[in-house]
Amino acid sequence: MAAGSRRWRRCALAVLLGLIPAASAWSAASCAQGVLEALGWQFSEADVAAPVVHAGPVCERADLRQAQAAGDLRVRLPRQWSAQQRQAWLPTLFDDPGTVCAYAFKLGAATRRATTALQNNDGFRFSALQLGWIGFGAGGAQAKGWERFRSFGRGYQPAEANSAALQTFYEGRVRAECGVGRQVAQLATQRELYGDAAFDREFSADELSIGTFLTLHETDSILLGRHAGEFLADGKAKQTALRGRQAFVGTPGFIEHVFERKYLDDINNQAENFVVVDVSDAAARALREHDGFAYYDQINRRIWSLAQRMPGPGPRRFERLLIERDPIWRREVPAEQQPLLKELDALLDDPFYQGFLIYVHPRGIRPIGYHIARLLDRNPRTPFAIELGLHNLHTTLYRRWVQAQLRQCAAATVPPVTQPHSQAEQR
Repeated sequence: MAAGSRRWRRCALAVLLGLIPAASAWSAASCAQGVLEALGWQFSEADVAAPVVHAGPVCERADLRQAQAAGDLRVRLPRQWSAQQRQAWLPTLFDDPGTVCAYAFKLGAATRRATTALQNNDGFRFSALQLGWIGFGAGGAQAKGWERFRSFGRGYQPAEANSAALQTFYEGRVRAECGVGRQVAQLATQRELYGDAAFDREFSADELSIGTFLTLHETDSILLGRHAGEFLADGKAKQTALRGRQAFVGTPGFIEHVFERKYLDDINNQAENFVVVDVSDAAARALREHDGFAYYDQINRRIWSLAQRMPGPGPRRFERLLIERDPIWRREVPAEQQPLLKELDALLDDPFYQGFLIYVHPRGIRPIGYHIARLLDRNPRTPFAIELGLHNLHTTLYRRWVQAQLRQCAAATVPPVTQPHSQAEQR
């Protein structure tokens, strides 16, 4: 076992043992089991010498119901075990990849709630002309629940309640570019995962800093700063593709120009920062088959090359042809270009382009193929490549969430009342 996992196990056990000294071992074990059951684990007792764990390919399932119906997330514990033995063993199950994937179901639901709320706020916009990196409009940042700690809008943190600050992006008028949009989506996901009361309690203001990515490195940011902890670096998603569809959900990434900056025509669309919202089974299978994004970078290059051979008027020409598939626009494509259009259709019909859903501010939740086609219009002189960003969703942030659940349970746990064993004791 890795040293990080050993430290995590000791930490989880310490939470169970240290927070409620008067509680019994039964209470501590009950909290661990309760959190695990809330994640989807099903426990039974059997005449076995050691626990029998069957996690199953949880990250490949559509949801928890499908996973449990397939027999995933089941544990048989030795019938003869004492409460102390259960207490000592149960925290080890938090290290199981199946548990992390079960957590991914909750994380995915939180991501979808957060990104849908952000998408539905017409007041959260992105414009080339704004005062500062983030523009809070009339009344300034303080009126919207944020306070500035860097000049020119490059760094803000919640001024009071964390949840109230994030609510500004759900219903207020704010302007920011897509990098900030990605940060807000990541933080809003944590808000949805914890609930407002726990979100306000569990994170400091500095941990929820937003601004330029360089600014975050100088803060306690849970995304990229001093409190981010253990990162997963999987730019081309080879590891993530092997784990399955749920391993992608909630992860940050970006679509970035391949050629040098001088080939950009629209500097405001030089990259698309995103958060993964959902991945279809077919898209996940395609990514596994092709070992992640590198294969699709080649397909992006082919799409770009074909588009280069299809000159024509219109600021949204390829968006209309390839995404909307507007019949009027498609009929007007010259006969000699029709085979190129047919090939482009076939490439963009790949399950990855259709079933890999991402949130990009201010475009909302759309398949990744939409962005590849849209960028043919915005920056036609360069192809684009896809990367996952550094993230700690399944490491540090996962562990913090589990510890918060254990603390909440421990605070609510009342030790069982000891019953008298004899009539003498009753008297």
